[in-house]
Amino acid sequence: MWGDLPCVALPMAHLDAVDTMTSGRAAFAVTDPPGAEAAGGTVAAGPVDIRFDLEGKRFADHLLEQEIVKHPPTRLRADGLMARRENWWWMPRVLITLTELEEVREIPARRRGEDALLVRPGAQGGAPRVDTVTARTWPEAPGGGVELWRRDGAALEGAGEPAFAFAHRHSPDFERWERWYRAGRAEGEVLKVAAGTGAPEPEPLRPYNLLARYRNHRDVVRACRAGIARAEARARSDSG
Repeated sequence: MWGDLPCVALPMAHLDAVDTMTSGRAAFAVTDPPGAEAAGGTVAAGPVDIRFDLEGKRFADHLLEQEIVKHPPTRLRADGLMARRENWWWMPRVLITLTELEEVREIPARRRGEDALLVRPGAQGGAPRVDTVTARTWPEAPGGGVELWRRDGAALEGAGEPAFAFAHRHSPDFERWERWYRAGRAEGEVLKVAAGTGAPEPEPLRPYNLLARYRNHRDVVRACRAGIARAEARARSDSG
């Protein structure tokens, strides 16, 4: 939270995802961890402010302590001045702040591997519509159809609009992540698949072994440094 507003602080490794955010509007969705008492989810939608914090100062001053509590890898990389200097590439961030809560509503939590978040365009150009859905199977091949059920019991009522279903799972230490998605169009109660990758799995991910952990760390460092270099080049271009 930045003050009383939801804020996402993306590492520079995710710069490509930031480049797709061109509408100035977004929906933030959070889900209680599995097993939490009365687990549920919340979606907040509205306009967003996107700012680059290439020195990591705003992130350190306003958000770092919150992330350290929630995210073990950040605890290892930035819990102390020496760690921050050694892992300097982890501090620069893109800060995406939801500046106005136009809509806040509860959604069912994702409880099973087959559950996903379905994102569709909002009405009249508004913020995206987000629902928790499930399916018996998630075929990946383009042209296939996925029969969806909204977890709140309501009808999907697709009208041919673009739709994107996705989910992820992670290891207990939050170092290992796997994501999958299906993109296409919602027609009635079916998602017509145009593209997709990955598949849902019922079990949590096992943590990396020592060698895989080293490789993952190396990949994260490389991706963050590449994102920082691109963002700095843009800043120089804009100032010139």
